[in-house]
Amino acid sequence: MPSRTRSFTAAQRLRNKSEFDRVYREARRFSDARFAVFVRPNGGTAPRLGLSIAARVIGGAVKRNRLKRLIRESFRQHQHELPAVDIVVNARAGARDADNPAIARSLERHWRSIARQCASS
Repeated sequence: MPSRTRSFTAAQRLRNKSEFDRVYREARRFSDARFAVFVRPNGGTAPRLGLSIAARVIGGAVKRNRLKRLIRESFRQHQHELPAVDIVVNARAGARDADNPAIARSLERHWRSIARQCASS
């Protein structure tokens, strides 16, 4: 059985405005106090991730970068459980002062919801 890589490559990122806009326009939305997650099928073979972490919501660069690292790492660890979808994660005010385990739990709930609800679509 071939081993699956758990890397997070450039091909797994949403990069430009048109990709983000397409997700927002055609998305199914999942949300809680920490994150709003927008998901749409991408027609490819792997999930892709885009992040929107606003300074006015989260605060300074240190907090924003920490949050982005946590989201990317969680996605990297769960990417093989996800269907071929484009995902945009928007941070909400509840993520600002949340500790790392709380953020990880929130994201894991979102990944499970995406896997369960979007795989059957």
